[in-house]
Amino acid sequence: MATRIRIDRMIVERGLVDSREKATKLIMAGDVFVDGERVDKAGALISPEAEVELRGRSPYVSRGGEKLTHALDHFNINVVGKMCIDVGASTGGFTDCLLQRGASRVYAVDVGTGQLDARLRRDPRVVVMEQTNARTLDPRIFGDQPTLAVVDVSFISLEKVLPAVFNVLAPRGEAVALIKPQFEVGKDLVGKGGVVREPALHRQVVARLARYAVLRGWHIFGVSASPLRGPKGNREFFLHVSSHGKTAANVETLISRAVEALA
Repeated sequence: MATRIRIDRMIVERGLVDSREKATKLIMAGDVFVDGERVDKAGALISPEAEVELRGRSPYVSRGGEKLTHALDHFNINVVGKMCIDVGASTGGFTDCLLQRGASRVYAVDVGTGQLDARLRRDPRVVVMEQTNARTLDPRIFGDQPTLAVVDVSFISLEKVLPAVFNVLAPRGEAVALIKPQFEVGKDLVGKGGVVREPALHRQVVARLARYAVLRGWHIFGVSASPLRGPKGNREFFLHVSSHGKTAANVETLISRAVEALA
């Protein structure tokens, strides 16, 4: 009998993904099937002759790309030919989405290192900016000022990041920021497992950030609920902010609709 192989290793050896870490994520997400049956343990031992299928695979390097796709469509943002900055790039889901939708360049900014997907690192349109704190971004380090920022940061409030982001954007720049309530409310309001469940808190967070943006002189063009939850099951929202134009007259209604869409 042929020696059985761990399913996470087999997925990599067959070239379905390029790392066991990615294989494990797919397995835990329930996207891996062996001979038609779902496998949910990375250490499961599989026959080398088994048929392995990945279902529901994202067209992007991470689920973040799917989230941003929804936001860009909802806000009717065309990125073709634009200089963009991805703040909190991580593995590059947002960056991948921007490139696939025609961005001419993406500055991939992250405080960490070694996270950005290898394929994106090789893409000549990507400027990798690792070990870069978003709060200290300097316009002088950019060859061309970005006109669109996409923001996905963790363990910090957007209030700490957005001023620096708008400081590096070109005149008439705009940003699409992912709101993560668990990093916006006080620690005492975060529920079991690190999840903020109360819609009232979601509403308070989005409204506070919208007010913050307006007080900074920016304009709120739109609010949307993310179609996908965060890793622990947290609900998330997108805020479309611009340095020009006029804040939507129905911002409160937009916030209510976004929160109610996830209730």
